[in-house]
Amino acid sequence: MNQFYQDFLIRSWEPKDRQNAAEVIRSVLAEYGLGWEADGADRDVLQVEEFYLDTSGEFWVIEYQNQIVGTGAYYPIERGQKAVEIRKMYFLPQIRGLGLGKYLLQLLEETIASRGFEQIWIETASILQEAVQMYEKNGYLPATGVETLRCDRVYCKQINC
Repeated sequence: MNQFYQDFLIRSWEPKDRQNAAEVIRSVLAEYGLGWEADGADRDVLQVEEFYLDTSGEFWVIEYQNQIVGTGAYYPIERGQKAVEIRKMYFLPQIRGLGLGKYLLQLLEETIASRGFEQIWIETASILQEAVQMYEKNGYLPATGVETLRCDRVYCKQINC
């Protein structure tokens, strides 16, 4: 993956990105009063190969001036029918409000659909109000069955049906 949005490069994760991507996520979580869970919800960021690459998922980073400023990812899940979960959509404060979140979400959806999946699931926390609004504005419907401890919302969207 190598895609541009304005001056931002969205590209596939590389092993050299592990710490910087983790730091972006840790920083955004802290901003909202949420904890980093290296042995729980955030273990996948430290083990991208196992959770994403080895399962036919993808993990992308967003670069601006050679610095990682955001992330986005998905991997196949057992829940639902031919389903994936979008995960780790985090952006540093200075790049919010530029349309990048909506663009990344659409890019993820297009990629997921092109791979034959039929459902997209997303878990989030109510405190991440911008994310909640974006998902709801883009056709994600509330569902049940939150699986991540720090999350209190789950959404699902049908695609390719």
